[in-house]
Amino acid sequence: MDVLNPGERLRRWEERTEIPLFAAALLFLACYAVRVLARGSDPVLLDAALGVALAVWLVFALDYAARLVLSGEGTRFPRTHRMDTLVVILPLLRLLRMVQLYNAVQQRRAQPRLNLHARVIAYAGLSALLLSFAGALAVYSCERTAPGATIRTFGDALWWAAATLSTVGYGDVSPVTLLGRLIAVAMMACGIALLGAVTGSFSSWLLQTLRRDDEKPPES
Repeated sequence: MDVLNPGERLRRWEERTEIPLFAAALLFLACYAVRVLARGSDPVLLDAALGVALAVWLVFALDYAARLVLSGEGTRFPRTHRMDTLVVILPLLRLLRMVQLYNAVQQRRAQPRLNLHARVIAYAGLSALLLSFAGALAVYSCERTAPGATIRTFGDALWWAAATLSTVGYGDVSPVTLLGRLIAVAMMACGIALLGAVTGSFSSWLLQTLRRDDEKPPES
């Protein structure tokens, strides 16, 4: 019987758990949305959403412990797997692991892979949608009761998130609380990174396409 090395054991664990954990992250986002948007409504609903969210967080913590053990890295694991560590602190960041999710799906289905440029654009687009929604929820939760706030409705928060993540920044609505501004800084950094990824991928695809056209022999 072959004994798997730590790296192989960790890889197999990730392949088996990536899809369920991504679904759990979506469930966590839904529970968070209920807690924010249904505030002041049925206490039973709010308590149920909180209970489910805490259960999901516990699942992420157990997954982190399993990864730490399977990796065989000990105390070096938090430094070499920063994203996994951040997910335990901020579970919504699990939604950004869509590259690993795509790989896990491809391992289970014998379907042709998307090319690199399509994967980058799809990843950036889905990440932008999820980040916009999560960021809008977080800012709305911080700002709606703050004195002098301009983000009073969830619609305002969605508009602000879209303007911030796209790096447009109209400035008609903006956070006034410290936590809201910290979220804004994180959203701007993510927006720049995603925009750069899409722009770079599209430029690379365009150059490759033009190069292939130039290399075609002229028609006689």
